[in-house]
Amino acid sequence: MREILIDWLVDIHERFELSPETLYLTINIIDRFLGVKTVVRRELKLVGISATLIAAKYEEIWPLLVNDLVCISGRAYSHGEVLMMEKTILRKLEWTISVPTHFVFLARFTKASIPDKEMENMVYFLTELGIMHYDTIKFCPSMFAASAVYAARCTLKKSPVSTETLRVHTGFSESQLKDCAGLLANFHTRAGENKLQAVYKKYSNPLRGSVAELTLAKSLVPPSLCQ
Repeated sequence: MREILIDWLVDIHERFELSPETLYLTINIIDRFLGVKTVVRRELKLVGISATLIAAKYEEIWPLLVNDLVCISGRAYSHGEVLMMEKTILRKLEWTISVPTHFVFLARFTKASIPDKEMENMVYFLTELGIMHYDTIKFCPSMFAASAVYAARCTLKKSPVSTETLRVHTGFSESQLKDCAGLLANFHTRAGENKLQAVYKKYSNPLRGSVAELTLAKSLVPPSLCQ
């Protein structure tokens, strides 16, 4: 259900042209909230749009209106329910919104890799694909971001794959990134056939270099994950 929710939220962020910071903060808020409170299935989408509202207020110059989110949810929830869930989330998180999301590390590590536009798009494609999956929650944001950059460099056949500059800035060796990078590469292998297509379609767009359609880094995928 979390994967379905995040796939839907990626589509919403694309429709409203929200910043990447808002998307990553939204997912961070959702995961932290679900870690401290059990949510029934019917309210999961409500948590998603309320987290989006909080993140947009924090990151956007012009935040979303509550009525926009009510409409995008098919009016499954009322204006009052969205505001009530917003209050519940903020109370449970003790108003802690300033957190180091994946984006903070992505921006730094991608810059350290001396990227071109294709590289940037591939890094963000792999990251958004990866954060949908529950298996990646065990990786801290800094390791996840470093692994996304490493996997992107492998996919685009950058040489060398791991540079001294990247090792200094990320703090991780190539061997430390292999497990997470392998997962991201595995998600890439299945992205085109996955029922959840928001991220794949987003990065199949020529405006984003159609990086989702590029040949993946099979060398990163452990044999056990290819079955």
